[in-house]
Amino acid sequence: MPHHPSYIELCESGRLNQQKKSLFSRLEDCGLCPRNCHVNRIEGEKGVCQTGRYAMVSSYGPHFGEESCLVGSNGSGTVFFTNCNLLCSFCQNYDISHLGRGFEVTEERLAGIMLELQDMGCYNINLVTPSHVIPQIAGAVESACKKGLTIPIVYNSGGYDNVESLKLLEGVIDIYMPDFKFSEAQIAVETCKAPDYFETAKSAIAEMHRQVGDLKIDSQGIAYRGLLVRHLVMPGNTAGIEKIMEFLARNISENTFINIMPQYRPCGDISPGAVLSRQITRDEFREAKETARLAGLHNLL
Repeated sequence: MPHHPSYIELCESGRLNQQKKSLFSRLEDCGLCPRNCHVNRIEGEKGVCQTGRYAMVSSYGPHFGEESCLVGSNGSGTVFFTNCNLLCSFCQNYDISHLGRGFEVTEERLAGIMLELQDMGCYNINLVTPSHVIPQIAGAVESACKKGLTIPIVYNSGGYDNVESLKLLEGVIDIYMPDFKFSEAQIAVETCKAPDYFETAKSAIAEMHRQVGDLKIDSQGIAYRGLLVRHLVMPGNTAGIEKIMEFLARNISENTFINIMPQYRPCGDISPGAVLSRQITRDEFREAKETARLAGLHNLL
């Protein structure tokens, strides 16, 4: 039985158009994300994310390196947005997030990319680093829906999201896939100048779960709706994984699907000799997964 994304009804009813307008109005004194830069992006002013009126895209195409429930045999239709509102110093896509490699796209062009990915057979549209371009996404989904888009939309963020902005996305996003990076303020300050990261991510992930619930997977093993959380294991447990897993199990759901990821490596702007200047060990990865299990989480990817 096919699962129809909720944005189809939202678009047909005209509510998506209203949500899009509300989101674009926030660009005039930008508070889309927790940075609250208060610049007029409609007029081309730029804040932390270095993005003005139009979204920028670095690359797009079928991606086979994502979670298996998103990839299947045809791939996840991934769109890598240029720039970022979090700007982690260890980012593995530093040239995209910090250095701005990419090209501007109108909402119509972004809609065309979505339809192109659907025509390639991708199971979903996977929007990577979307937090600073939510209005443009809403506009593109509206346009693409009118032209035949019918596959789920994945919101693949760093977890540093504004709850009020997320509320204006309700019904547009089918699968939320946030990172849950840190519970410790010190590393959040040192790596991305976001001392409020933990509290912000907790609120954002709770709102995401309210909208879409636990992850749902069809008979072919492909996810079509729900929450999937990622956590990148950091050297020396500097991220504070215990508080993260306890929050998910107690305040979100013990059925939360979570990907404990071992691929940390020192990238970007990491100083030699610092704790983060080495990869994690096998024991650290094993201990991280055990921490999740002990918290009561059992859907580990």
